[in-house]
Amino acid sequence: MDEEQKRQELADEQLINDAFQHLLESYLASRHRKKVDLITKAFNFAKQAHKGVRRLSGEPYIMHPIAVAQIACEEVGLGSTSICSALLHDVVEDTDYTTEDIENIFGAKIAQIVDGLTKISGGIFGEQASAQAENFKKLLLTMSDDIRVILIKICDRLHNMRTLQSQPANKQYKIAGETLYIYAPLANRLGLYKIKSELENLSFSYEHPEEYQAIKQKLASTEASRHELFDQFTAPIEESLNKMGIKYKIKERVKTPYSIWSKMQNKNIPFEEVFDILAVRIIFTPLKREEEVNECFNIYVAISKIYKSHPDRLRDWLNHPKANGYQALHVTLMSKQGRWIEVQIRSDRMDEVAEQGFAAHWKYKDGEQAEFSEDETELNDWLRTIKEILDDPQPDAMDFLDAIKLNLFASEIFVFTPKGEIKTMPAGCTALDFAFSIHTFLGSHCIGAKVNHKLVPLSHKLQSGDQVEILTSKSQHVQPSWINFVSTAKAKAKIQAILRRNNRESQKKGEDILIAFLKKHDKEYNTNIADQLSAFHESKKREDFFQALSEKTILLGNEDIDELNGKHKSKNGKTGWRRYVPFIGSGKPKEEEKQPELFVIPEKFNRKKPIFITDENIRQYIFPTCCHPIPGDDVLGFIDNKNRIEIHKRACPVANKLKSSYGNRILDAKWDMHKKLFFDATVRLQGIDRMGILVDVSRVITSQMNVNIRRLTIEGDDGVFDGVIELRVHDREDMKNIMNNLKKIDGVQNVQQIV
Repeated sequence: MDEEQKRQELADEQLINDAFQHLLESYLASRHRKKVDLITKAFNFAKQAHKGVRRLSGEPYIMHPIAVAQIACEEVGLGSTSICSALLHDVVEDTDYTTEDIENIFGAKIAQIVDGLTKISGGIFGEQASAQAENFKKLLLTMSDDIRVILIKICDRLHNMRTLQSQPANKQYKIAGETLYIYAPLANRLGLYKIKSELENLSFSYEHPEEYQAIKQKLASTEASRHELFDQFTAPIEESLNKMGIKYKIKERVKTPYSIWSKMQNKNIPFEEVFDILAVRIIFTPLKREEEVNECFNIYVAISKIYKSHPDRLRDWLNHPKANGYQALHVTLMSKQGRWIEVQIRSDRMDEVAEQGFAAHWKYKDGEQAEFSEDETELNDWLRTIKEILDDPQPDAMDFLDAIKLNLFASEIFVFTPKGEIKTMPAGCTALDFAFSIHTFLGSHCIGAKVNHKLVPLSHKLQSGDQVEILTSKSQHVQPSWINFVSTAKAKAKIQAILRRNNRESQKKGEDILIAFLKKHDKEYNTNIADQLSAFHESKKREDFFQALSEKTILLGNEDIDELNGKHKSKNGKTGWRRYVPFIGSGKPKEEEKQPELFVIPEKFNRKKPIFITDENIRQYIFPTCCHPIPGDDVLGFIDNKNRIEIHKRACPVANKLKSSYGNRILDAKWDMHKKLFFDATVRLQGIDRMGILVDVSRVITSQMNVNIRRLTIEGDDGVFDGVIELRVHDREDMKNIMNNLKKIDGVQNVQQIV
């Protein structure tokens, strides 16, 4: 090793140790329990794991995890669990260590957070929009399990933005756009105002560098006049507060370049016409914590004697905090220079919560040493909203992203119930949104509303301060047109779920029409017949065919009987019958591979001997969709009119009819399978709803070897949930293991297989 390399290594070592020492000093200055040993252990582990790796900027890679931990500790106020998780957040993704290794060394909680961070890494924006939505879904799903995952992810993103200059330009635009689109609104929703502002400004500086510089220069050139205005305006306020004996500090708050630019864009005005660039912040320390709200109003009364206040610009966030926990009293006063200036009055606690968000709450809980308090109702309400969307997934992942965006970007309004209770709703919401926010039944039977005692339609947009009474009728039902004017994610999700359920009822009616028609023509209904007629009427799915029968857009007649009797031939000379395959291979099927011919029983077939279903011959039998038998199920064979063999579960209702009507055509069937093929299976589970139930269910299924989830839907309503999981399994044994493990989940009351 030459001298230059040695010098470089020593310099790196010094850089790393200084950064870690700074982190420890910040941690020791906090009120968290002093788990220095654990943090040092995590640092040494991460340092060794990332040894020899450098970032694009050229500095040792370990500097990034230390910086993220520093932000988590100093700027978000998190404790040892989060600091360790931040130090380790890239270890699983970038090195050979696994989550299990982390768990063995640092325990389950840190491993769970690191695992969550690993899952959502790689950026929200993938190559395709749908992949991006799925990633966002994963991010939020993990978040509802432990909020610290998202807080550390925001810290990670903030450090990436601070060091973005080392990235190529195309990467800069991608990361900056993604930050503005997702991370800044998330930080805002979690009350991290300071971080949200920095993320916005950094993104703005990369996406619009010239405009950013122009606004910065204008702010610099007007700085002197702003200081003068501030000093003149605050002098009489300071005099008054000193007389009152209040311990306070007054700060000058200057609007950020990004928010100035946004205002210029939205209102289409030049920089000179943005009047609220300067705001004044009065931060006081109350004599008694429980008196802080009263003291805010006392200060307001005192300063409104000095300056005239704007009657329409008083914002009381004290008694009704924002959904992200923000509390303050905002008042706009007319200065002696003829300028309106906003004054924000808040206690030191409120100021810290405004800057650091929910993570600051723990500091003000007497004697409580918990690193992170999760009993904040506003935070839980927000997480519950997200969970409702996750539990009732939209058919299209992009709808989900839109639904989340609606809730992320919405500013709030206050609405009163007839009894005077306050409900927080997103701005732009309608009377119907309000109805669904109270109860699904109220929403689905809503015919209108009384807003401030005046009758309004469902689509009426609510304003802050409105008193709303919902009017219902039992004869009212959910209309497809409602989806066009509701704006909240919850209302959209509920309306779509009800419409899907109504469609199912309509399809059942269509199926009944078909059964009655076939009975009239002395034919027995089965799913093959339904599929054959569905194809004959060119319906893409059997469900569409049933829907059309119900709505009378398809009428059954003699042509359908001719089709069933084989009188119509398709172009290839075969009848319209379509074959149902209930399984998929373990590998990709070769395109040139032909479907084997169905087995047709010969004349001298011994019906007393059992038939064996094997991996090789399974495609020679017919598997109707009435009962979905899988290996391990008790099954029987049935010889149909064309001497082919159908396989049914022995308990299948259709098989019961066949056994009683065509006993001589029944065969004994046995499985001889070797876990090569996958079969569709559906499980229904019900129980008591709680945060994280979806995560637990997913974990149980993914931990079972040889099982794939095709679809997972869980609907929560009034504290209970009802879920359906569509799986691909090898056999009954797989199903049994999964169902037994699902039953062990806390809150799950009932697990059953459905056909």
